[in-house]
Amino acid sequence: MSDPRFAIAVGRFYADLSERLVAGAQRAFAAAGAGEADVYDVPGAFELPLAAQYLAATGRYAGVACLGAVIRGETDHYDYVCAEAARGIQDVQLRTGVPCAFGVLTVENMEQALARAGGGKRDQGEHAAQAVLRLAALRAELASV
Repeated sequence: MSDPRFAIAVGRFYADLSERLVAGAQRAFAAAGAGEADVYDVPGAFELPLAAQYLAATGRYAGVACLGAVIRGETDHYDYVCAEAARGIQDVQLRTGVPCAFGVLTVENMEQALARAGGGKRDQGEHAAQAVLRLAALRAELASV
């Protein structure tokens, strides 16, 4: 892939957090000279693996940053969504060879989410894009050897 393109799949359940995560990822892609990534919305984190699969299968993208947030509630729903989103995203990248980063906030409360969505401690969107960029570069390096 001479001019690699990147995609962002984003769960929109928490719209404000999603916007922050996408902004962080776009900053990282731009800083790396990769231009603006194409953004694809899905309802929530649980749907990210299938979106990543669709995007990877197109052959258009060198990598996919999967972004979203899951905030713990009063039921076991949190555990199922987090585990399946992580497992599914990992499965897609292992099956396709297309890097798919897990940029999903898995937090106890909104305060923790905001701190990790470019609000101080870290920017999970930026880190997910950086992971995708590095793995795409590694893949390209190995393909040219």
